[in-house]
Amino acid sequence: MLGKFFKKPADDMGERVPPGQSLTARFPVLTYGPAQHYDASEVVIRITGLAGEKTLTWADLLALPQTTLTYDIHCVTHWSKLDTEWTGVRVTDLMEHVKLDPAATHVMQHSVGGYTTNLSLEDFTRPENLLAHTFNGQPLEAEHGGPLRLVVPHLYFWKSAKWLTGLEFMAADKPGFWEVNGYHMRGDPFKEQRYDDD
Repeated sequence: MLGKFFKKPADDMGERVPPGQSLTARFPVLTYGPAQHYDASEVVIRITGLAGEKTLTWADLLALPQTTLTYDIHCVTHWSKLDTEWTGVRVTDLMEHVKLDPAATHVMQHSVGGYTTNLSLEDFTRPENLLAHTFNGQPLEAEHGGPLRLVVPHLYFWKSAKWLTGLEFMAADKPGFWEVNGYHMRGDPFKEQRYDDD
């Protein structure tokens, strides 16, 4: 497979490409279960847990400031894709509208179909993170998490939940779907935090 769709990074790309990763120009589709297909008008994000409960519709999200950012993404299955462009709502802009309890330290992402994955509040609120609806200038395809997904580029991409439906703020860390099934609680690509014993 290496050589047809993937290639080893050049020696001078070590600061951009984590160890153990191969570069791809494609955008591989990796999902547990089938892709979820639904209209953008059906998007609802529920804020729960240690925060003032709030529901955001698609229209609410589009009314917030929209930001376009370019960054590299890294999948735990050993591929990296460079210079990807995403548009959506910065998490920091969203959080200006969330009344957060000071006891909150972590957030659980909830998705269509019951999928979950955890983040520390510090990882979640970085300024480069987006609730993204557009990829490379086009509406985000369902196979890649559209209409709306979180994008957390500094962690392995399973931490960027597809088909986002909710953000649950918590007072302690708790494993989500893949973390319960053996993946690392944080998932830093540059530390190769793939599995729970890494």
